[in-house]
This record gives sequence, structure tokens and C-alpha cells, in this order.
Amino acid sequence: MIRTRKLTFFLEFVVICTSSGWAQSQVSGALPAAPSHLERNSIAMTQPMVELSTTFPPQSGMRPGTDGIRAGQSAPAAGGLMRLTRTQAEQLAITNNPRVSVGRLLALAQHQIYRETRAAALPSFNGAITAVNANEGSRIGAGSLTASRLLEHAGAGVTINQLITDFGRTANLVSSSKLLEKAAHANGLATVEDIVLATDQAFYNALQAQALLKVAEQTVAARQSVETQVSELAKNKLKSDLDLSFAQVNLSQAKLLQLDAENNVQSTNAALTDVLGSDKQVQYELVEENQQLPAPPPDVDVLIDSALRQRPDLQALNYDQQAAEKFRRAQHGQMYPTISAMGIAGATPVRPDCIDGCFPNYFISSWYGAIGVNMSVPIFNGFLFTAESSEANLRAKAAAESTRDLRDNVVRDVRTAWLAANTAFQRVGVAAELSKQADLGLNLAQSRYKLGLGSIVELSQAQLQQADAAIGYVNAQYQYRLALSTLNFETGIQP
Repeated sequence: MIRTRKLTFFLEFVVICTSSGWAQSQVSGALPAAPSHLERNSIAMTQPMVELSTTFPPQSGMRPGTDGIRAGQSAPAAGGLMRLTRTQAEQLAITNNPRVSVGRLLALAQHQIYRETRAAALPSFNGAITAVNANEGSRIGAGSLTASRLLEHAGAGVTINQLITDFGRTANLVSSSKLLEKAAHANGLATVEDIVLATDQAFYNALQAQALLKVAEQTVAARQSVETQVSELAKNKLKSDLDLSFAQVNLSQAKLLQLDAENNVQSTNAALTDVLGSDKQVQYELVEENQQLPAPPPDVDVLIDSALRQRPDLQALNYDQQAAEKFRRAQHGQMYPTISAMGIAGATPVRPDCIDGCFPNYFISSWYGAIGVNMSVPIFNGFLFTAESSEANLRAKAAAESTRDLRDNVVRDVRTAWLAANTAFQRVGVAAELSKQADLGLNLAQSRYKLGLGSIVELSQAQLQQADAAIGYVNAQYQYRLALSTLNFETGIQP
């Protein structure tokens, strides 16, 4: 009896739909099928800004997808879009981002500081030309006692000064400056890696936003079809106004989701443009080079060892620590004597004639020259050198502790990033299975609702679960790739 009633209801439903003309619409009288996992990666975007060109083939239980644009293509795309792969985006950011330029310029400036410090160990030459018109034979009564007798003369000469030894102080200062230069270069490289990570984040966020926009568009299309069909059924008194109200609410929710997705696409595109060092909005066609989902990361202990060797910020702190130790030695060396040599030579072509007994033989020769050695010994200066030595010693110890702290942080960050990457990889497979089951559940709910066996609440719940599962699947894929980029950054892999 129950089967007979169901069959009768179904036949009446078909007759009414055919006679009302609703079956002649583009929907053909059936509720729309749930967006399949094949469609989700193949539907083209309707937005003019960016076209998503990456797919994820089946791996570890994931669903198959369509082939995307091959990696490495850099020609301008149709419609004025700039085709951009992740590698090309990284290179553009390294070339154009001002933070990278700042790091390089600071490293070059530090090299000049090294040259300034090294100048103290090199000889210095000074030339002088002097001409004097004096009150002949008068003497200086106040001030300097050097050459107190004033004579009319003109001459030229050179002096040379050369440090012989200060017992390692200057050598330690030069070594400290050289180590600081290496630290500046390492900091510049760390800035490059920061920009590369920021570029990867912006790139994958943009791809993720565009994929979510596709899901939102499919959801709007599917719920629009449901709302249209339920509206026709309500007009023919086959469905209640409550069903129509539920369908309209679901459609409005889908449209809100699409608006948020469109705004997110624009925001992520602006963030990508900024990290690439451009002040003008550029339209991109983003292409993922590697269509295969990367394998999970290797053993964490291997990554930690690699990070401790390769992290440029850790290398910079190591150089800073060594530079602080050299500077400590240099400050302590101020307490030692300084031995230097000086030479002077020149000629006095214009001098008193010494005629009529003016000043006979004051200038014995037309040229002059001398060489000497001087030793300066610090005796007491109010404990200045002692205080400076103690300060440098304390700062060297602080630098060593800062390096040790960063090493501990590197180990922690690598381990955390490794755990996040492995978890993200597992989430991809789980999200793929969940999305598959949600598609199946939505198809069954649509069939039950079409046959009158299910309510609009059941159908609405299935639509919501299917949309959430699709969004979760898209998020899981890009979050895994982003987790791998973060892990590469934490281990100090060069871009």
C-alpha cells in the first residue's frame, strides 16, 4: 500500500511539472546535482581579475583533478593578465621589494666601515706647502713654542705615519669590523628569505581565495537552481511557502559567501602586488608549477641540523658574537703601549739669504728630513679604559646568550613547522574524503527531496555540509603547501 501511494505521488508530480511548462526550462524538472569533485577544479572563473590554474591530482585518497597550465610559462596571458608562477613571483619580489635593497645597502655600508677601521693599520701620507711673510727675526711671545723665531721662507714637504704595534688592538678592531660585515650580509640574506616566505604566503593565499571563489560561485548556481524549482513547485501548490523560504535563505547565504570570496580575492591580489614591490595594481594569472602534491617532510632531526647550519639569521648572530669578542679584546688592548713610526722630508727653496750678517746659516740646507719612533704608554685616565673593557666584556657575554637563545628558538620553530606540515598533509586526505561524502550526501538529499521523502531542512543541511566540506578541502590543500614553505623558511633553505 505504501509503495503504491509513493508511485502514485511520483506520477502526479511528473504530470503536473510537464503540464505547467516548468519541465521545459533549462533545469529540465530535476533538482541540480551536487557539484562533483571533478567540477570543482575545472570550472573557469567568471571574475576578470585572475584565473586559477592549479589543480591537485589524486594522492593519499585525494580526488582527481583536471590538468592546469604548465609551469614555467611567463608570457602575458589573454586579457592583459600577467602570468606568474611561484618561482617567478619570488624572483620579482627579490628584485623589486625595497626591504631587500635596504639589506644589501646596509651590507655595503658595513664594508665601508671595515675599510675605515683597517685604515688605522695602514701608513698615512700628508703633504704640506707653507709660505711665511714675517717680521724678520722676531720671536713668538705667547702660544706655541715650536719654531719660535719667525723668518720669511717658503717650503714643501711630506710626513708619513705608520703604526708599528699596539699589541693587537687595531688588528682586533679590524677583525671585528670584518665579522660585522659578514653579519650584515647574513642579515641581508635573512631579509631575502623573509620576503620569499611573504611572497609564498601571498601567492598561496591568492590561489586559495580564487579557489574559494569558484566554490562560492558553484554554490550560488546550485542553490539558485533549487530556489527556482522550489518556487515553481510552490506556485503549483506542490511545495509549501516554508520550503520556498528555506530555499531563498540558502540562496542568500550562498550569495553572501560569494561576496566575501570576491572581496578576499581582491585583498589577496593587493597583498601579492605589495610584496612584489609594485605600487600599482597588477592583474595576475597565477600558475602553480608543481601540480603534484609534495611529499611529507623528512625526519625532523635532519631538518634541525640543516637549520642550525643554514639559517642566515643564526649565522648573523654568530658573526655578531665573534665580533663582540674581538671588540672586547680590542678594548682591553687600550691598556697596552702603542708604538708608531713617523718620517718627514721636504725642501725650503725660499729662505733668508743670510747676507750682510742677517741670520747666518739658520737654514743649513735647502732640504730637511728625519725619522723617529714613538711609544705612548697609558698610565691613568680616570679608569676610562677599564670601564670600556668591562663594558665590552659584558656585551660579548650578552651576544653569546642571544645566540644560544636563537638556537633554541630555531630548534623549536623547526619542530613546530614540521608538525604543522605533517598535520596539514593528513588533513588534505581527510578533507578530500569528507568532501566526497558530502557530495554524496547532497545528491541523496536532493533525490529524497525530489521524491517527497525528505524535507527542505534535510536538503538545506546537506547543502551547508557540502559547501563547508568543499571549502575545507580547498583550504587544506593550500595550507599544506604554505606549511611546506614555512618549513623551508625555518630550515634556511635558499630561495
